[in-house]
Amino acid sequence: MAGSKFAYVRNFELPDPLLPGTFMVLRIDGHAFHRLSTEHDFVKPNDERALQLMDHAARDLMNEFKDIVLGFGESDEYSFLFRKSTALYNRRESKILSMATSLFTSSYVFNWTRYLPNTPLKYCPSFDGRIVLYPAANIVRDYFSWRQADTHINNLYNTVFWALVLKGGQTTAEAHATLRGTVSSQKHEILFSRFDINYNELPAQFRKGSVLVRSEVPRGADEENEVPPSSTFLGSTSPNTTSAAQGKGKKKARVRTTIELLHCDIIGDEFWNARPNILAE
Repeated sequence: MAGSKFAYVRNFELPDPLLPGTFMVLRIDGHAFHRLSTEHDFVKPNDERALQLMDHAARDLMNEFKDIVLGFGESDEYSFLFRKSTALYNRRESKILSMATSLFTSSYVFNWTRYLPNTPLKYCPSFDGRIVLYPAANIVRDYFSWRQADTHINNLYNTVFWALVLKGGQTTAEAHATLRGTVSSQKHEILFSRFDINYNELPAQFRKGSVLVRSEVPRGADEENEVPPSSTFLGSTSPNTTSAAQGKGKKKARVRTTIELLHCDIIGDEFWNARPNILAE
């Protein structure tokens, strides 16, 4: 095509590079998932199968794009943090956004029967995506704190709401009216006094969301030399460098990273202090 007379049309394509030296956060969000969950009879207030399917799609995305250092998911959305220095697709926004969103969506559809084998997919689910740039590490932390706080607020409301409907016999309109104007402590009291539910004892997956991080696993001396396609190795050297190092009797350890799923607090300092590489320059 480059040599044809029609190649001039490429001049209408506008470059869309993302600002360098900034943290890139990609958020993928389910489109019209209220309908999807209703049509496919998702368990209320939380369907563990559907959440595991979201985690699977997120893991596939992180396996494909090694520059993603953190993922956080709740309900029908997932947020991904790229390392600050990433040069993925020359930081072209349209390329990153389209590739990541389409891969996440295809993984969700492809693995549906693995998690919901008795629930035929009635129509095609879809996700939208957006990329937001943040200039400083503390703002990135505030972003993920915002998403986890949102997880707690939404899950507490939904837990009480569906208890009122499914166990308390209220209509959805009546349940919304009951909860209108209530604060967190009042919702806890309704759960405990009326339904004998201690919110703090519910699974952390529902209360805190899903956290995907890369954990370093030292490579054993007896492991095969072949690099798994879904793994990232740190500290690897070029053949020339390796030969030189071996000649000096020195061999740099190779470390494989695996993706770990957690359901933990990411608002406090402990999580971040234990993983300084996430916000590294």
